[in-house]
Amino acid sequence: MQDIRIAAVSMNGRLGDPEAVLDEIAEWTARAVRQGAELVLFPELVVHGHCTPDTYALAEAVPDGPSTQRLCRISKENKVFVCAGLSEKEDDLVFNTQIVAGPDGYVGKQRKIHLSRDEVLFYKGGREMPVFDIGKCRIGIQICYDKLFPEISRVLCLQGAEVLLMPHAARRMMWDETPESQKAARSDISDYHAKIVPTRAMENSCFTVLTDQAGRAGYVDAYPKDHPNQPHHPGGAMISDPAGEIIAKTQDERIEPEMIVATLQAAAINEERAQPNFTLKTRRHELFSALAADLLKC
Repeated sequence: MQDIRIAAVSMNGRLGDPEAVLDEIAEWTARAVRQGAELVLFPELVVHGHCTPDTYALAEAVPDGPSTQRLCRISKENKVFVCAGLSEKEDDLVFNTQIVAGPDGYVGKQRKIHLSRDEVLFYKGGREMPVFDIGKCRIGIQICYDKLFPEISRVLCLQGAEVLLMPHAARRMMWDETPESQKAARSDISDYHAKIVPTRAMENSCFTVLTDQAGRAGYVDAYPKDHPNQPHHPGGAMISDPAGEIIAKTQDERIEPEMIVATLQAAAINEERAQPNFTLKTRRHELFSALAADLLKC
């Protein structure tokens, strides 16, 4: 790994308005590059919206669909890697997919593996856990709920990942427009991420980069307006180093679009992975066959 500067953009993924969202992605990417970013992470399903009622109609092929091609152009124009979420369609199946584009074009994709809540009504779970070499580092992707499964982090890092990207469209606490309510919702999601994101970094001596959608993406008629399944996301972004220390995060006062930028230093990962107790080196893999078996009795 080499030092790499990464931006995490927390922004709204409005339901069913991909052209406007892609315009915003282009603007945020240009801003990130002006701050030296070499990789820009955007939230889960930001392009087409989270559980948009007409997800099937909006979903596109990857990499040949118009949204992926636009993201590739944004990457090329800014000479930067971009990772963003959209709804992918293949053989009439729809996947919650995060694509990676770079200055030379399409790099690859990660499909969300574990679907939460009402996501099962729209998407099929993926089955692969690829790692992408983008030159200065190797990245793996865990989409939202997938970050709660430490097995995915471990598999990605065993396959060489040094940076885990964690795009989210997390729904935790509803809020109204008062400052007190926004602060409560934002603090709740921040505390929640702070329990998990640094832990995944420390467990695997890697960097973790999280960003969440921010704001009300719209309303779904199938639910009451105050239902927790409405696509309303309190937002936020967070970056942790291989020692499990948070090195950058957004504020906890307001729900609004924002961006954090940090340099991930190769020396930090080298130091942690050189320790005698580096977990990927000392783990007793021959004892873990139960992880591949369904032992839960319901």
